[in-house]
Amino acid sequence: MVPSRLMSAKQKILCIIGPTASGKSARGVEEALARGGEVLSVDSRQVYRGLDIGTEKITPEEMLGVPHHLIDIRDAREAYSAGDFVTDATRLIQVVVARGRLPILVGGTHFYFDALLHGLPARIDANPALREELEKLSADELYARVVERDPRRAAALDPQNRRRLIRALEIIASLGSVPQRRVPTPSPGTRVNLVNYAVEWMVVDLPREELHARIDARLTHAVARGLVEEVERIREQVGDERLNELGLEYKIVGEYLRGERTKESLLPTLSAKLWQYARRQKAWLRKLHDELRLVVERGPDVWLE
Repeated sequence: MVPSRLMSAKQKILCIIGPTASGKSARGVEEALARGGEVLSVDSRQVYRGLDIGTEKITPEEMLGVPHHLIDIRDAREAYSAGDFVTDATRLIQVVVARGRLPILVGGTHFYFDALLHGLPARIDANPALREELEKLSADELYARVVERDPRRAAALDPQNRRRLIRALEIIASLGSVPQRRVPTPSPGTRVNLVNYAVEWMVVDLPREELHARIDARLTHAVARGLVEEVERIREQVGDERLNELGLEYKIVGEYLRGERTKESLLPTLSAKLWQYARRQKAWLRKLHDELRLVVERGPDVWLE
């Protein structure tokens, strides 16, 4: 499909999104080569050095010479927030544009896309006393509280991301719910201007069975490449509490390293958890499509125009 001409004074960017294991990184390289672009990673974990196999980080060989940004910019012990991403991405978009190139944002961290394009949530100061209380709860208990008090926000969160669950509960305690940032609704067939950007969305969304098979193949390959050994190295650097914050792969393999699960349970558990995560990502994509009311052409991919 040939995209329609964009009639806007705002800066054009291409956003490529999709569930885990859907092939977003390869599509980003393909589009960058075709359009003269550079890739900005929109991934909350690929910013960390050493988290390579577990995050399926694109390799230099796979980049095919296309410049990639926001990969390997933090130590795994350091925090990296949506606010940090917005600051970094805004600056880099300007740098890429100044070189006469197209900024191509590629990733699956939808909260980062939301923060960049719609603005950060309302500023609510930290509540140390509440945080101290919430830190004593498990991720499952935290998620259950968010589900009870703000089901809409819960649907957008990773149930195992303690930091974001605690932050959501802080905001809920202050405001009653996490404010929803609204997206302008254009007429069908038009593009959408958000903040300072004219956004073209490209969604890589595979059929359910194919995506499930790709997740399983990716996990088998990751274990063969040394996923367990990578998690062991990261665990030595950051400790178990931080390891659990670095995503499903690191949390579940960490449980194996601590003797809390068998090696035989690794792949089945990871497969089930990653499929649940992919389903949440697909739900976000459906919400995006509903909000934008854009024309959808279904094929191996979905183009939103």
